[in-house]
Amino acid sequence: MTSALSLANITVTFSGKSGGAGYTAVKDTTLNIADGEFVSVVGPTGCGKSTLLNIGAGLLKPSAGEVTVFGEPLSGLNAKAGYMFQAESLMPWRSALDNVTAGLQFRGEDAASAKEKGEAWLERVGLAGFGNRYPHEMSGGMRKRCALAQMLILDPKILLMDEPFSALDIQTRQLMENELLALWEADKKSVIFITHDLEEAISMSDRVIVLSAGPATHPIGEFAIDLPRPRDVAEIRLTPRFLELHEKIWHAMKDEVLKGYAQTKNRVLA
Repeated sequence: MTSALSLANITVTFSGKSGGAGYTAVKDTTLNIADGEFVSVVGPTGCGKSTLLNIGAGLLKPSAGEVTVFGEPLSGLNAKAGYMFQAESLMPWRSALDNVTAGLQFRGEDAASAKEKGEAWLERVGLAGFGNRYPHEMSGGMRKRCALAQMLILDPKILLMDEPFSALDIQTRQLMENELLALWEADKKSVIFITHDLEEAISMSDRVIVLSAGPATHPIGEFAIDLPRPRDVAEIRLTPRFLELHEKIWHAMKDEVLKGYAQTKNRVLA
């Protein structure tokens, strides 16, 4: 079966300063995401998770390897993908409705049609009646809902999500995780979800991929998540099978996390 997104033998090397030695962030990494599959990628801080996401989005060209989207080589930006960033991505001078419809406006869609779709998506993410609010007038959870609608209104086939809920408090975070899962269950997009939180990865995914510490990061483990769906992320974490999976995956990644922590600590002290 053709993958929705395939990164084959990817290597990314950044040039060194003033002609110095380059830095290989990712080396010989292969990831295949099936159509409709929810995959989380976990690993130590600075191991290249976001680099791989940027390659999948077409924002960064690999030094070696091939990227294909539904079997076709990727050239330029990935038009079939939507990207949800960790940092705030809403435009502060635009209302919630105008933020959600921005992509449609940039595509040249009729204003009335864009507004109708925008209001429908605001309702779908629980923001009906808040279309006139500006980002500074919304809570963190509301802004994330708005950003989610901003991405999904364009109907991308692939969702690239870079720690989108990491800045939220735990209660709001779990609400947003369930919100995303409900939307995903309805449309079954292909998802690559970057997170540092192993519990988040297990509770949401069909598969979890573990990356090594950098430099030259690469996958060191791949785990199928056989938890039943639909899921409530808070309740599923209390089940025996979840605890088994958590122990198994944490055992595989613990040494890499400690290695990554040591490297970060050494850079700070240097």
